[in-house]
Amino acid sequence: MSKSIDWMYNRPSCMTCKRANGYLGNAGSSVKETVNANKTKLGPKEALALLDGIDKLVAMKGKKVAIFDLKKARPEDSDLLAHLIGPTGNLRAPTVRVGRTLLVGFNEEGYEEYVG
Repeated sequence: MSKSIDWMYNRPSCMTCKRANGYLGNAGSSVKETVNANKTKLGPKEALALLDGIDKLVAMKGKKVAIFDLKKARPEDSDLLAHLIGPTGNLRAPTVRVGRTLLVGFNEEGYEEYVG
């Protein structure tokens, strides 16, 4: 069963974002709120603020997946920012919030596990 996506940050022209959207569409997931990363830049301060109310951060880059249990042991902000912020200095896209989990980047296995 696919889960509803509470929030999504993406760039329409980004290939990784297109793959994430394609996955969500095929999974039948609905996105409640979408933010266009081209129009709304979220820097380090805003990226860290997104973690309020988040229990788990899953950062994906290709086949690499880093999982942070923010409830048990929240890492230093600098460690978190290394996974949240891309080369532009803004939040990486795509980023989605599913309940109390924040997924950064795209990896099909990661989405399968956390989105359905």
